Amino acid sequence: MRMILLVIGIVVSGSRAGFGAQHPNIVVIYVDDLGYGDVGCCGATSVRTPNIDRIATEGCRFTDGHSSAATCTPSRYALLTGEYAWRLDGTGIAPGDANAIIKPGRVTVPAILQKVGFRSAVIGKWHLGLGDRPIDWNKPISPCPLDIGFDESFIIPATGDRVPCVYVENRDVVGLDPSDPIAVSFRNRIGNDPTGLDNPELLKVGWDHGHNATIINGISRIGFMSGGTAARWVDEDMADVITTRAKSFIDRHMASHSGQPFFLYFNPHDIHVPRVPHPRFAGATSMGPRGDVIAELDWSVGEILETLDQHRLTQNTIVILTSDNGPVLNDGYKDEAVQKIGDHSPAGVLRGGKYSAFEGGTRVPFLVRWPEKIAPGTTSGALMCQIDFLATFADLVGLRLPDGAGPDSLNMLPALLGTDRNGRSHLVEQAGVLSLRMGPWKYIESGKGPAVNKQVNIETGNAPEPRLFHLEQDLSEEHNVADQHPEQLRTMAELLARVREQGTPR
Repeated sequence: MRMILLVIGIVVSGSRAGFGAQHPNIVVIYVDDLGYGDVGCCGATSVRTPNIDRIATEGCRFTDGHSSAATCTPSRYALLTGEYAWRLDGTGIAPGDANAIIKPGRVTVPAILQKVGFRSAVIGKWHLGLGDRPIDWNKPISPCPLDIGFDESFIIPATGDRVPCVYVENRDVVGLDPSDPIAVSFRNRIGNDPTGLDNPELLKVGWDHGHNATIINGISRIGFMSGGTAARWVDEDMADVITTRAKSFIDRHMASHSGQPFFLYFNPHDIHVPRVPHPRFAGATSMGPRGDVIAELDWSVGEILETLDQHRLTQNTIVILTSDNGPVLNDGYKDEAVQKIGDHSPAGVLRGGKYSAFEGGTRVPFLVRWPEKIAPGTTSGALMCQIDFLATFADLVGLRLPDGAGPDSLNMLPALLGTDRNGRSHLVEQAGVLSLRMGPWKYIESGKGPAVNKQVNIETGNAPEPRLFHLEQDLSEEHNVADQHPEQLRTMAELLARVREQGTPR
């Protein structure tokens, strides 16, 4: 009983404090496919990331921070809703024409912040579906991010390697010519545009697997698209376009809503495929396009930080930089990511990467800066996950979540501020199978399927028997100690079953 009362006391105390009448601004920079070892502050030496490193230097680097899944759509769903994506059907990697996975009325991060006066924007990659029926890209789209708490939206509907290759601002495709309507199909070929399969001579980036349908801007994509010629993006300009929009949101907010806090959910396309850096960054590293887009990403981060500096917002703005899953080299295009990797280790010492149940699938850069409250240059080994942003931000602004909202989201504000060095007591990680973290222990349930995803050359974590690792002694998960610790294996298997069936205890 004393432990329960203590936890309740912390939550109530944090809510009462409220950190003053003026809530901090919140900027979440949610990178795509950035590995734990891809940035300088986490050990990278083959590419310089001074702006990303600045967040760590001026804040805290969490060494055990996680996305909730080893792929993008489920991680993004969990971040915004506070629910493990594996609880809901239809939260796998979404096709480009998927309908909205997060329905209007759902309690989300922007929705709770909106209740206490935040103005919010999502800019960049979305990949959580749009509309509630087959999408007509030539008409206003509903539902969209505006219907789940965002005040502004400028998005890449799915991913850069999927059609439709257009930006959507609020409810409308940007720059669409009504006389050239868009049609999209992920089943049958439509229109007369050439494809990567039939016309490889037209490609400026060759495809390796799965990316051989309609050619747009010299790059073949997943899916077929016709029309919308004037609205199609230019990949080389994408970082400039979305970074400029993010800066513009802050500028406009300060011009007309300066007394109101803001939430910016900024989703760079980098370093996802296709990796096509702007000419300013082409050749910036020795690692080819993958290294170059890390440098481009770092520039984007620097532009956001500089904009905060210019408006004197740095001290009372929380900046969080993290990634939706771990790294991948060959993810469908021949861009020399494998050939030019050199001695760079995208996942650091971690095993696996994107698509993997090993730690490299979900343990990602997790950097937090808030100069008013977080000591600079600190590190924390607290077990952290993006799924907790909902409950943590709710406590930050003094809100109690409604019953049923964010069922797997826990309040990690004390860990964020450095007063709790432990973080979560347990965490479920999603790949092809589920894994469970509990303190230094990692349990991976048994699963069918290949041990290696041969297309991307990454270990999946699948095995016919469950496995147990002690990460403090074996961070690279090389030694299965299930036979030596049968009680620990049983405890974790039972806990995973309870979380799966009964939910996360809060």
